Amino acid sequence: MRIIAGTARSMPLKTVAGTDTRPTTDRIKETLFNMLQEEVPGSYFLDLFAGSGQIGLEAASRGASYVVFVENAKRAIGCIEENIEFTKFTRETRLYPSDVMTALRSMEGKYKFDVIFMDPPYNQEIEKEVLRYLSTSSLLKDDTLIVVEASLSTGFEYLEEMGFVLRKLKTYKTNEHAFIVKAEQ
Repeated sequence: MRIIAGTARSMPLKTVAGTDTRPTTDRIKETLFNMLQEEVPGSYFLDLFAGSGQIGLEAASRGASYVVFVENAKRAIGCIEENIEFTKFTRETRLYPSDVMTALRSMEGKYKFDVIFMDPPYNQEIEKEVLRYLSTSSLLKDDTLIVVEASLSTGFEYLEEMGFVLRKLKTYKTNEHAFIVKAEQ
């Protein structure tokens, strides 16, 4: 696993040992950031369920102004800290070593994010809980883009009732990325 593009291009990243995380493959990460190329430069980027931190670090490498990571697994937290140090993005990043809901509540009034990426455990509907919270949160701007990495069997039919719209669904062999925005008022 490595940084694909930007100022930290080709730098190798550590991964979390074991099967508790599913690192996004370089191929899928490259496709994702090709789709985000207009949104990332200058953005405030939130990486939820951050794992090794590779998505947020890719965003930092590609010019995000600030990246916030949220992760609660001890080994993953250590991995993120090492990757931040190694890539020298200590000034442009912040790590919340906490569960996602607690971290989101503690960030209210401190941040407004342009891009939110989340890769929660699959098939547990955790993304639905997070989206329900975000639907009334001050962390979102009117044009915040939320990207959810999910299993192929994950449905997003509930988005409209929360005030969101599915802008795009990108399907891969083993998973999908849902691109979600607030519905126009």
